[in-house]
Amino acid sequence: MASNDRRSKPPERGRDGANRRDGPNSRVSRGRPRRPVPTRRERGTTRTPDQARYDGPTIPDDVSVAELAKPVRQQLRSLPDKLAARVARHLVAAGRLIDTDPETAYQHTLAARTRAGRLSVVREACAEAAYAAGRYLEALAEFRAVHRMTGDPAFLPVIADCERALGRPERALKIAQDPAVNGLDTANRTEMLIVAAGTRIDLGQAEAAVLYLEPYAKRSRSRTMPATRLRYAYADALLAAGREDDALEWFHRAASSDHEGLTDAAARAAELEGIELVTLADDPDDPYDDPDGQSADADAGRADDQAGGETRQDGEAEQAPAPEPGQADRRG
Repeated sequence: MASNDRRSKPPERGRDGANRRDGPNSRVSRGRPRRPVPTRRERGTTRTPDQARYDGPTIPDDVSVAELAKPVRQQLRSLPDKLAARVARHLVAAGRLIDTDPETAYQHTLAARTRAGRLSVVREACAEAAYAAGRYLEALAEFRAVHRMTGDPAFLPVIADCERALGRPERALKIAQDPAVNGLDTANRTEMLIVAAGTRIDLGQAEAAVLYLEPYAKRSRSRTMPATRLRYAYADALLAAGREDDALEWFHRAASSDHEGLTDAAARAAELEGIELVTLADDPDDPYDDPDGQSADADAGRADDQAGGETRQDGEAEQAPAPEPGQADRRG
């Protein structure tokens, strides 16, 4: 009785005697050596622009995921471990460079975005780096994306500022009138005031900028950084309106609350007064400014050490008093 089990049938063979069940993935060798798959080095190391953007700049060996803020690391947990570590290290490298080399920082954030563009924290990092690098069009796109992803109105001031930087003041003013601005905290609401006033100045409406900022600047008694920036913006608007005496007063007020020197309010006030500010490091007559890193006091101390206990210029030997009997010589 014949069996219908295909496994009992011998394999069919072609004219060359080869097993027809053998295919390109067959485990049965036909006696022909297989060609090895070329490595990347053998294929060449030239990368396309898209591939280079995906790779990103070289990450320094000392960059650690632990340097990333905890809330950011928590968002990255949705990624596979290896991918999360790569994205995190790109973000840390970008954070290190954003103040000194914002363009390279931006390239690091692009590498992170190509791997994890669905995470708002990555898009926000990309936006901030683009903004720092002066890439306002890219920054605007990223900030808008983060705003859509999170619904957070805190991004509205910087979105308006990007529109202003791109030469679109009408759009910036429209964003400043968004009802969501009323829900911002004090710092972000102040930033929106500053952006709107700056936009008015750009449009040649300096007096309107003064009237816009005046009630907020005169009412504030805070010495926080947002209040300092508000006073500085008010002084700048006064100066643009031709009111130099009033501007000088408010530059001084801004400088008095700028404890960390984050604005140039003191320099602007000095410029209006016709005073040139000279730091100790720039003063050639400063005896304490030693380019070799040694102070004048140290030089004087060494001179005293050489003179003390040796010989005077007049040739008389300086004798140290002998200790009284029973007392130890404390010089030793």
